[in-house]
Amino acid sequence: MKTVLLAGGEGTRLSEETVTRPKPMVEIGNRPILWHIMKGYSHFGFNDFVVALGYKGDQIKRYFTDYRSLSGDLRVHTKDGLVEQQTPAREDWTVDLVDTGYGTETGGRLLQVSHLLGDRFMMTFGDGVSNVDIKKLVEFHESHGKLATLTAVRPPARFGHVELDGDRVATFDEKPQAGEGWILGGFFVLERKALDYIDDENTYFQREPLERLAKDGELMAYRHTGFWQCMDTARDRDLLQGYWKTGNPAWKTWE
Repeated sequence: MKTVLLAGGEGTRLSEETVTRPKPMVEIGNRPILWHIMKGYSHFGFNDFVVALGYKGDQIKRYFTDYRSLSGDLRVHTKDGLVEQQTPAREDWTVDLVDTGYGTETGGRLLQVSHLLGDRFMMTFGDGVSNVDIKKLVEFHESHGKLATLTAVRPPARFGHVELDGDRVATFDEKPQAGEGWILGGFFVLERKALDYIDDENTYFQREPLERLAKDGELMAYRHTGFWQCMDTARDRDLLQGYWKTGNPAWKTWE
């Protein structure tokens, strides 16, 4: 089953980074966040990707064109220019890189890569990491027989939570996960017929298509109570960097 990664947006809320590169190429550790997302899928055996490009998509193309040499040791013979790969890349991925346009909305990007997709596929955004169990997500989707499954997550709190007993602080959580409500976390499983809910390339998939799918009873939610974090702002980027520096970030499901 193929996985579509939406990687074409401009990422204006992270403009200090995205003025020079697309947001999916912003690094956590020494790897683009796009790599972290793909490693998560790959851990569960899903290695066939379609990356929908737009803003500064040439940089993502260059990254994957050079991926083999960037991911292993090289021996260079300076006299004749021969380059030998000493260690192979660890990942056995197939990646289709499709230019879907600068201003195309998310639904339009899906339409533009639809010729590469089968009767069922997965999709997520190129700026959010999670330890969601992809196999269980797919099994959930297969169990209900509807057209679409989204992953619902608890919104991460941005400020410490203070529980008061009068003027006394009863409890304090530095970075709690919100106890109520669910938000869209990406990590979709979709039947091909779900694409019929997209009107045209100007359609924002997270609005009318999902609203119509829900109205028709064709949209289900897989509740994920584990780790999830998007990278919308510089604060989010720094938070993810901090997690990575611990050596065991919560989204790292692979060895």
